[in-house]
Amino acid sequence: MAKITLGGAPVETVGTLPAVGTKAPDFVLTKEDLSDVSLAEFRGKIKIVNIVPSLDTGVCAASARKFDFAVAALQGVVLLTVSNDLPFAMARFCKAEGLSNVISLSQLRDRKFGADWGVTISTGPLAGLLSRAVVVLDADDTVLYAEQVPEIKQEPDYAKALAAVTGTA
Repeated sequence: MAKITLGGAPVETVGTLPAVGTKAPDFVLTKEDLSDVSLAEFRGKIKIVNIVPSLDTGVCAASARKFDFAVAALQGVVLLTVSNDLPFAMARFCKAEGLSNVISLSQLRDRKFGADWGVTISTGPLAGLLSRAVVVLDADDTVLYAEQVPEIKQEPDYAKALAAVTGTA
């Protein structure tokens, strides 16, 4: 269980992020076209998994924009943004923001992702949503970088995540 905060008030998650050097757990998440996708479908590419409570918040929107911009300049990297938001809402957000590199994924049908990845918030006003975290996976789904953002209202460490992607960490 991770102990994080929301506006300084303590909240907890159901577990901990996958550790650096381990294989990331598989998942089944729903894309904006309502098709289901698993982690295996992205094998062979480096993955930035940007986990957010909801794209309908300022900090989550900022992280989607910043990672979208960064990924545009990288070859062989996919950006997976995961939340409990409905696929329609995620697609509408990406279109309105002009984000072309975000692959938005929802826990619409299967809530195992949050438990398996240790990011479901279990206490506090956001209980049931996903915590803010970033996990970078290599082409074979081994964790290169994992950050559980300690304060939900805080942005992730973009520089460290991107350094893991480019191998400069």
